Amino acid sequence: MTPVELSRTVMHAVRRAVDAGELNVTVPARAVVAPPGPGGCGDYATSIALQLARPAGQPSRRVAEVLRPYLVAADGITDVVLTGPGFLNISLHGTAPADLVAEILRHGPRYGHGHGRADGVGPESGRIVQLHCPHDLRAVVVAEAAARILRSQGALVRTSCTAPPEPEWTATLGVRVDAAGPAPAAPPVDVRPVPAPADPLRLGRDAGRWALLHPAAHDRPRIGDEHLVQRESNPLFRVRYAHARTRALSRNAADLGFAAEPGPVSGTAQDGTARELLVALADHPRVLAAAAEHRAPDRLARHLVTVADAALPFLPTVLPRGGEKPSAAHRARLALAEAVGAVLAGGLSLLGIDAPDHL
Repeated sequence: MTPVELSRTVMHAVRRAVDAGELNVTVPARAVVAPPGPGGCGDYATSIALQLARPAGQPSRRVAEVLRPYLVAADGITDVVLTGPGFLNISLHGTAPADLVAEILRHGPRYGHGHGRADGVGPESGRIVQLHCPHDLRAVVVAEAAARILRSQGALVRTSCTAPPEPEWTATLGVRVDAAGPAPAAPPVDVRPVPAPADPLRLGRDAGRWALLHPAAHDRPRIGDEHLVQRESNPLFRVRYAHARTRALSRNAADLGFAAEPGPVSGTAQDGTARELLVALADHPRVLAAAAEHRAPDRLARHLVTVADAALPFLPTVLPRGGEKPSAAHRARLALAEAVGAVLAGGLSLLGIDAPDHL
């Protein structure tokens, strides 16, 4: 069961509890599932009971107790444990990691993209999301990246700036907006990050965009040569290097005569570096949704660093060593590596940054 399928399963449990008269609530549009936090257990956790407690007029733990039997009875779920004020910690059958990898490979770089609700994303229901920014290079780059991420979640977006972007902004960083001039009559979403203290154009497209997008909007970005160095101290280098390594592994595996096939990566696929990596990949759709909701490309940029940092210790284990012959475990590890590549390529694309196959 994938995170998307599990979210649907949680919503089905809520509907069944409502139909049975055990909960008197309006069924929300979606249920967020994510890796368990501190004190949690299992494969995934959801705070849906805390979300429903107030409208249901019941303590959140009681709501969780109502939902638990419906979840335990669902196909693919082996156990549900209540923790804290009402978190539902869900354990899945052993195929969960393989299912996640298969889903990522099926969608490729579009993994985590949502069709969105028919009414759009967030409070702009039923309307085009209008992003408006001042005539400032960082503001234009952030607005454009936020628009890409919103569109990935199914929203209709229009970007505008108080004046047309400078020609060198477009030539170097590829920035564009849909319209220029005063803010539209309909209340727009103002995009006003802290301006950059120096001109980032000398860094080029990829490093320049990363320098402006990686910090949170309220943080002043650093515009220096640290974004150009090809070392592990540079987060952008780690992300792009991890992607390039996944592509190299696919080429090397083809030379050895085997291809990717999702499955257990080892005897203990839930442990160690593979477990950490699977958690980061499973969290990708949630991060994209949050980045869209808050118009915060920095959330996606930092998540890509998390994925890359979890992947780099794992990637050396993918290929057979010495006289070892390719096995099912190697094919599964290659599938996981290719899933990493898909997530990194898709995320960098949304930020307007290239994901090279060779680095």
